[in-house]
Amino acid sequence: MNTIPDLNKATAIAATGQTRAAAVPRVKLSSHGFAIDHPDSELGEQLMADALGVADRDAMHGILRQLVRASVNGRKPDAVNLSFMIAMVKSIKPWDSVEAMLVAQMVSVHVMAMRCAHHLASAEDIAQQDSSGRALGRLARTFPVQMEALNRYRNNGEPAITVQNVSVQDGGKAIVGNVTQHASVIVSDNSLTPAVTDAQVISMPDHGAQQHESADTKRGAQA
Repeated sequence: MNTIPDLNKATAIAATGQTRAAAVPRVKLSSHGFAIDHPDSELGEQLMADALGVADRDAMHGILRQLVRASVNGRKPDAVNLSFMIAMVKSIKPWDSVEAMLVAQMVSVHVMAMRCAHHLASAEDIAQQDSSGRALGRLARTFPVQMEALNRYRNNGEPAITVQNVSVQDGGKAIVGNVTQHASVIVSDNSLTPAVTDAQVISMPDHGAQQHESADTKRGAQA
């Protein structure tokens, strides 16, 4: 049996040691709009801005207003959906306003995808199944694309490549240390050991020298 969570209970989960994560203030919904529920309005706004990953009051209210609208269930904003969405944004930890906007889209797409999944599970005819299935498929494909966009943005547009296994043949030497390879650079946190790799050098034929040798041979034959 499903129960409705008590929205008056604190949402912070005890962290390791003696510290506790700062609780995100609740958002009170009403027919006139919404308000941040905190005894200190300035501190409440700062905590909400930190959770959403934005730097100023206007950006915080803008993202929060969009999340409120995206949480709508049955034509009304849903407090449970909204609390979940804010918690998910906080857990992803947006670093700046660009990430805040993208993460807000990600959690909104997830909520809509699960809503479509519910409609699909409760569909009563083929038309409803087809409609919900198509919508769910589009949303499900959008989410990993958003994740990739977030990862690329955090890596300055370059996909990071992690080397899992390194094989060194007899007589060879390898880099010692953690290595991160991006599109055009390799960085090691330790200095290199005597040589990166003692690789066998295969000399390439000098085509120009071959042409001169062939010409000299021909002149000698003609003489």
